[in-house]
Amino acid sequence: MGAYSPAPVLTDAIAQAALDEIVLPTIREMSRRGMPYQGVLYAGLMIKDGRARLVEYNCRFGDPECQVLMMRLGAQALDLLQACAEGRLGEVRANWADDHAVTVVMAAQGYPGAYVKGTQIKGLDALPEDSRNMVFHAGTAARDGAIIATGGRVLNVTARGETLSDAQARAYAMVDAIDWPEGFCRRDIGWRAL
Repeated sequence: MGAYSPAPVLTDAIAQAALDEIVLPTIREMSRRGMPYQGVLYAGLMIKDGRARLVEYNCRFGDPECQVLMMRLGAQALDLLQACAEGRLGEVRANWADDHAVTVVMAAQGYPGAYVKGTQIKGLDALPEDSRNMVFHAGTAARDGAIIATGGRVLNVTARGETLSDAQARAYAMVDAIDWPEGFCRRDIGWRAL
């Protein structure tokens, strides 16, 4: 129902251990089997007692995890994807913005159970849309000039800030400016790191 980046629980030591013990062995085994991997491999990790454990792999960008990271990568995300497609990913380096980002998922009332589709979402046009503020559509459609909710997880409201607290405040300010009585969100995204 949301994400934040960077996550202080993922220290450099834990990240290196996850690469060494989880990701690289997976990549090596794919290669050994004659199926080398090229593309996005998102490792969903749970971190407990200073140790990363693999929950799942995704071969796509998941949301909201994707949006919170893309905001900190910015336009270079395209360069990284192109380098990957052209087999020269080893020649480039990701440069993360030295700030924080928070994504808050707005979902349809009733989600993850039965939820109503077809409700109108207003106020999106008045929100900022730039390198520090973005609303990603996950379950919407444009109908007769209106934005309509068509899914369970509908919007991913994302903001960057100098601190995690600043990014969180900006994201929730955008959420509060959206006129969608049939939508809801969690109000605790980032609390553990704060």
